[in-house]
Amino acid sequence: MLRTVEERHERMVPYIIRRLLWMVPTLLAMALITFTIMHLTPGSPLDPVADNANPLSPEAQRNMAKQYGLDKPVWQQFVIFLAKAVRGDFGSSYVYKNRAVHEIIRQAFPVSLHLGRMALAVALVGGLTLGISAAVYQNRPVDYLCSLTAMLAVALPNFVVAVFFILLFSLVLQLVPTGGWDAPSHWFLPTLTLALGPMAIIARFTRSTMIDVIRADFVRTARAKGLHERRVILVHVVKNAMIPVLTIVGPLFAGIGTGSFFVETIFRVPGLGRFFVESMTGRDYPMIMAVVAHSTACF
Repeated sequence: MLRTVEERHERMVPYIIRRLLWMVPTLLAMALITFTIMHLTPGSPLDPVADNANPLSPEAQRNMAKQYGLDKPVWQQFVIFLAKAVRGDFGSSYVYKNRAVHEIIRQAFPVSLHLGRMALAVALVGGLTLGISAAVYQNRPVDYLCSLTAMLAVALPNFVVAVFFILLFSLVLQLVPTGGWDAPSHWFLPTLTLALGPMAIIARFTRSTMIDVIRADFVRTARAKGLHERRVILVHVVKNAMIPVLTIVGPLFAGIGTGSFFVETIFRVPGLGRFFVESMTGRDYPMIMAVVAHSTACF
């Protein structure tokens, strides 16, 4: 047994090292793609049409371009960005004047992380409950209801669900505010909205693995010994069915992190996603590059 653990440890260390080494070219590729798309997109951060601001004069635009280094060739701008990014310096935001990008990320990322953890917890509890219920009562009304709920949660985009929840819980029932982040009551709607998609995936995956385990030989043996059905399900079936389910928790958390952009904007959550959407509309190049690099490294 000890030798088996040591062998697993020896195999795990090279795997982790390879994953860390692959992070470098991945970050470079994402930075290059994002940088190229930004500069190929029509418009300029010096002419913020999206903000309905007064357009700058040509002379003022030239002065601003020189101040932010936008007058240099594109390849040179990219090299300068990489040299500063290695030191953790992403420059100043074009939209939020006089604010450094790293300061915005340091304040906004904990909010997004907190929202993601709550959404993942809700998704796990709800998904496991739906999946186990559907598997235990297979081909019965409970199974159909759980499967229909999971299918709708996967099919509907989170921004559509967000608007529906605002209409239902805030305007019709008047139970919670429409947005914000100052009190726990503000957390309910964005957490539930963000959790629905992952919850449906967990539910469907749990149902599938539970059904496979229920049909296994050792479960038939446990029933033949006269064990109570509840004990068979909880001790033998659920315990073995959870092993494959836990393997998708990591990718689901990454999906929650990258899918929170519009949810945070709709519910006015001061997280990283909201700043990213506002930086896209304002063509805030430093903020966009920093958020993409940070999200790629974390998720």
